[in-house]
Amino acid sequence: MVGLRRAKTVLLVLVVAILNTIANGAPLDPGPKGSGAAAPTGPAGSGGALDVKAAGAKGDGTTDDTAAFLAVWKTACEAAGPSTITMPKGDYLVNNIEFLGPCKGPVTLEMHGNMKAPATVGATKPNSGWIDFTNLADFTLNGNGAIFDGQGSLAWKANDCAKTGKCNSLPINIRFTGLTNSKIIGITSTNSKLFHMNVLNCKNVTLEKIGIDAPPESLNTDGIHIGRSIGVNLLGAKIKTGDDCVSIGDGTENLIVENVECGPGHGIAVGSLGRYPNEQPVKGVTVRKCLIKNTMNGVRIKTWPGSPPGIASNIIFEDITMDNVSTPVLIDQEYCPYADCKVGVPSKVKLSDVTFKNIKGTSATKIAVKLICSSGTPCTNVALADINLVHKGAEGPAVGACANMKPVLTGQMIPPACTEIAKSGP
Repeated sequence: MVGLRRAKTVLLVLVVAILNTIANGAPLDPGPKGSGAAAPTGPAGSGGALDVKAAGAKGDGTTDDTAAFLAVWKTACEAAGPSTITMPKGDYLVNNIEFLGPCKGPVTLEMHGNMKAPATVGATKPNSGWIDFTNLADFTLNGNGAIFDGQGSLAWKANDCAKTGKCNSLPINIRFTGLTNSKIIGITSTNSKLFHMNVLNCKNVTLEKIGIDAPPESLNTDGIHIGRSIGVNLLGAKIKTGDDCVSIGDGTENLIVENVECGPGHGIAVGSLGRYPNEQPVKGVTVRKCLIKNTMNGVRIKTWPGSPPGIASNIIFEDITMDNVSTPVLIDQEYCPYADCKVGVPSKVKLSDVTFKNIKGTSATKIAVKLICSSGTPCTNVALADINLVHKGAEGPAVGACANMKPVLTGQMIPPACTEIAKSGP
C-alpha cells in the first residue's frame, strides 16, 4: 500500500509539472540537436530573423544563390508578423529575382553583402528588372552600403537606342514597383545594363544615401527614374552615370529631390514627356540643394514635339550649384534625340508655374540659360530668380536664349535673360 501511495504521489507531481509547463508556453521537447537550420526567432506569429546563408546561399560570387533568396523571401512574406531577412557579408550571384508581395506583415531586408548579376546579356521581357521589389507595404531595405552590381559592360555595346531601338529588352538593375510607406536606405547600383533604379507606382517612399556608379560610356543608364508615384523623397545621393542622374516621368506628384551630387551624366530632368498618349500630369516637383558637375545638362524639362496633350506644373529648381555644366538651365519643348520625331509640330505638353531659383556656378558652353517653349501650347509663369552662371570660354561671356516665352525675372540675373533667340539642338 505504501508503494502504491508513493507511485500516485509521483504521478500527481509529474502531471502538475506538465500542466505548468504548458501554461507557461515552454516547449515539451526542444527536438534533437543538429536537426537543421535554426528556427526563426521573434515575436509570436512573426517570421522572425531569417538568414540567407542558413537557407543555403553561399555568397562566394560564383554559386547561383537565387533559390536560397526566393525560399527565404517566401517564408518572410507569408509570416503574419514582422520579419527580417539578414544577408551576411559576401558576394551573392543571382539571376532575375522578384521579391513579390503583398506580404502578410512588414518585411525588412538587412544587407551586409553585395548582389551580383550574370555578366551575359540574356533576353528579357520589355521593361523588366534584374532585382524587383513589387507590391509591398511597410517594406524596409537597409543596404548598409551594399552594392547591386549589374555587370553591364557587355550590354552597353548593344545598347545604342538610336541604332537598335531595343533598349527596353535589357534589364533595369533594381525596380521598386507598387511600394507603399517604405524606405530604401544605403544601397549602391553599379554598372547597370539599362536604368539603375526605377521607382514606379509608389506612394510615400523615401530613398536615402543612394549611390549610382557607372562610366560615361554606359548608354541609357539613367540613375534613378521616378514615375507615376506620389510622395517620393530622394534625400541624399551620389550619382555617376551615362545618362540622366535623375529622370522624372509622367504621373509624378509631390516629389522632393534633395542633396544629390550628379556627374558625370546628363543632369536632373523632368521628362522626357509627351512621347506616348495618355501620359499622366506631373505636378509638385521640388529639386533643391544639389551639386551638378561636368554634365551634359544641368536642370531641365524636356518634351517631345508633336506630342499628345499633357501637363507639367508647379516645378521648382532651387539652390543648385553648377560646376562646368553644359547648358545649366534648360527648357526644351523640341526635344528630339532620335530620327523619328515630328520635327516642326509643336508639343502639346503645357508647362506652367516653373521656377529656377538661386542657380549659380559655371557653364561649359556660352548659352547658360536656354528656354524653348512650345509655339502651340505656350509656357505660363516661368520664373528666373537670382541666377549667376558664368562662362570663361573663347566664345565670350555666357548668354541667355529664349523662344516662344517671356520669363518672370527677379533678383540678380547673370547672364541677362533672353538676349538671344534659342534654337533647338546642342
